[in-house]
Amino acid sequence: MLTTSDTLAAPAAIDTPATCFVCGGDNPRGLRIRFRIEAEGRSLAHWQPGADWEGFHGIIHGGIVSTVLDEAMSKAVASIGCHALTAELRVRFRHPVHSGRGVSIRGTVIDRNRRRIRAEASLTGRDGQELAHSWGVFLIPPDGGEPGDTAK
Repeated sequence: MLTTSDTLAAPAAIDTPATCFVCGGDNPRGLRIRFRIEAEGRSLAHWQPGADWEGFHGIIHGGIVSTVLDEAMSKAVASIGCHALTAELRVRFRHPVHSGRGVSIRGTVIDRNRRRIRAEASLTGRDGQELAHSWGVFLIPPDGGEPGDTAK
């Protein structure tokens, strides 16, 4: 786990694109999840998924759960000042994520080796039970991957 002696007294907001599907406030079809930085390399959000995101009745679609976990890891990566893209994503679904029930989503940077960053994320119920866990590898593009850059 990435460690730091500089933890924030209060969570800080993460600057995000307004149209992002997961966290953008201006995306009418998005999830609008508000992530915060807990500490360097750690993100946190609370979310109550609605019925619009169900696969089976009452259960949130696994693709949505995977997307939310990927976003939590990407926010943790952003919190260490890196602009990186998801290269690998693995998800373990431990228990169903039910619509209408609040969950917490945490992302953590595990380590960084040059352009490669490993991260993990978990989605837990209000009772603290882990419902899903993910592992990801993020790559910093050779050009630095600044937001808004276009392919050359």
